[in-house]
Amino acid sequence: MNAGSPELTVVVPTRNERDNITPLLARLRGALGGIRWEVIFVDDDSPDRTAEVVRELGVQDVRVRLIERLGERGLASACVAGVAASAAPQVAVMDADLQHDVRLLPQMLRRLQAGGLDVVVASRYVAGGSLRGLPPRRARLSRLAVHLARAFPRVRLADPMSGFFAIRRAAFDAALPRLSQLGFKILLDLLLSAPRPLRCVEIPYQLAQRHHGASKLDTPTLLQFAVLLTEKLAGRFIPLSLVLFVCVGGSGLLVHVAALYVLVSAGAVFATAQSGAVLAAMTSNFLLNNLVTYRDLRLRGWRWLRGLVSFYAVCCVGAVANVSLASLVYRATPRWWLAGLSGAALGAAWNYLASRGLTWQSWPRAARGRRPQASARPTRR
Repeated sequence: MNAGSPELTVVVPTRNERDNITPLLARLRGALGGIRWEVIFVDDDSPDRTAEVVRELGVQDVRVRLIERLGERGLASACVAGVAASAAPQVAVMDADLQHDVRLLPQMLRRLQAGGLDVVVASRYVAGGSLRGLPPRRARLSRLAVHLARAFPRVRLADPMSGFFAIRRAAFDAALPRLSQLGFKILLDLLLSAPRPLRCVEIPYQLAQRHHGASKLDTPTLLQFAVLLTEKLAGRFIPLSLVLFVCVGGSGLLVHVAALYVLVSAGAVFATAQSGAVLAAMTSNFLLNNLVTYRDLRLRGWRWLRGLVSFYAVCCVGAVANVSLASLVYRATPRWWLAGLSGAALGAAWNYLASRGLTWQSWPRAARGRRPQASARPTRR
């Protein structure tokens, strides 16, 4: 390592954190005296122009760097982009909301430099730590997420959902090919993706109150957390998108039955009610697949409308294939359950493959473990 290169890179994902950037930088300067450090803000195209504030500060301080991600969203993937842009042997990840105590960073760095550890985690669930900065509802969600995460044998931390930790760059790089980059917590993804169990230690911290901005925890984020757990349970043998597509299809069946009941109860003839129920189920499936299954290829604007039309077309062809194969099987072997399953399997396979290639056009980007794309735009010196 060159004498002037940073010992520590602090990666801070941002989305509408304009008012927090200057005080956070002041805290970093005060806490990291005597340490060669840099901070990389990874901004997801914030409407409040967070990136402009960072860019102005970067002109004044060469330790401040910026990556702007245009058309991409997600705290976990933003962290990956920031770490990938760093050359420091140790990297810390923290939020921009001023809830994390930056005074812990020197201790975290020393623990990593001493050897024998891969990750130092600032924990809210060990003695001396607390969730005092979280509203009651958020605190309950946090405890539930921790409980679910600790069901994995590899997860031995009290706070695997912490957003404040430091890691050796070599340990991060080893886990990178298998990272899902989903949701709002990258630490759990690292723990479950590393080729060997990571050597971790936890130090206590008390989560402070948020003064500016708003929490990024919303329904799509919670769904992405569930997706992350599903992927790690499914393993590498079954494509996660297939698992999610089948689950979404199951929910579509419930929508179909509910819509059919409502329409028939309203006096519609059965043929009309059945057609309306099919349309409702296909629409529901498209919305959920766009939100969850293909979240990284999410369609918006006119592309959303074109995607919906193409999804209808794909599902109509799948329905014809389903009925045709089921009829052939039933004529050959009059077992209704076998014929039904055969047709359903063909229809589901067609819908999955065709919608993946035509509606979401995911074939060129289907490889797992990809590194951040070149859409990031670094600050100019």
